[in-house]
Amino acid sequence: MSAATRLLGATTVAGLALSLWLYLDNRSLRGQLAARPPAPAQLAAAAPATAARSALPPPPRTTGWVPRVPAAEPALPEQPPAEARMDRRARKTDELAVMFGRADGETDDEYKARILPLISAGLLVPRMRADEQRKIAEDKAHVTPEQSGKLDKAFAKIYSDVLDFTNKAVSDGQVSPYERNVSGWLEYAGGLGGILGDANGQIGKILDPSQVRTMYDAGFEWGEYLGVKAPWEQLRPPPPRPRSAEPL
Repeated sequence: MSAATRLLGATTVAGLALSLWLYLDNRSLRGQLAARPPAPAQLAAAAPATAARSALPPPPRTTGWVPRVPAAEPALPEQPPAEARMDRRARKTDELAVMFGRADGETDDEYKARILPLISAGLLVPRMRADEQRKIAEDKAHVTPEQSGKLDKAFAKIYSDVLDFTNKAVSDGQVSPYERNVSGWLEYAGGLGGILGDANGQIGKILDPSQVRTMYDAGFEWGEYLGVKAPWEQLRPPPPRPRSAEPL
């Protein structure tokens, strides 16, 4: 297997994992920002307005003497302790297991109803961007509508192979939402890279080398395109959490 093929496989797996991670990471960041005190830049931006107010002449004195009570300084919220990198990784592992693993007694239909909208929402924008980039690259390479249609037919078989391969990896525990299995993910990426290598062969039978090169020079990558356009919503739900992966 060539280095380029392995790179395509790793890129596709990383893109999928990143799409699934966005929900949890954005939720975590919003919580951290809500608890964080004002940044020094914000305080510095407010300083000129405060100085300008203090430079104004005092208001005219009234006939009655009113003692001035010094204003109490506002108490800043306590800065939460920084989360260690290892603790954050362990917490994310638990969150992913809860989000993408099977709940106790959860049926296939219940799992799909919970997860599929999340996957579709996470891939909506990347898929729209991929379609736009493909159109731009095909226009620059003068790809004909007939060639584009042949590519779509070839991709249907490739998507089927990718789903079958991924379903087996999940059912075998090679790729699991319940634990960090780096060696399993790397092995999965290598097999996926082989499938994408076959995809490149199919593309080379439809487009001539100059067209392939023009699309590449335009910044378009078929591996990234196939990674986000694959119908990941059709994956089978993972098996229930094994007892060995249950949190202590």
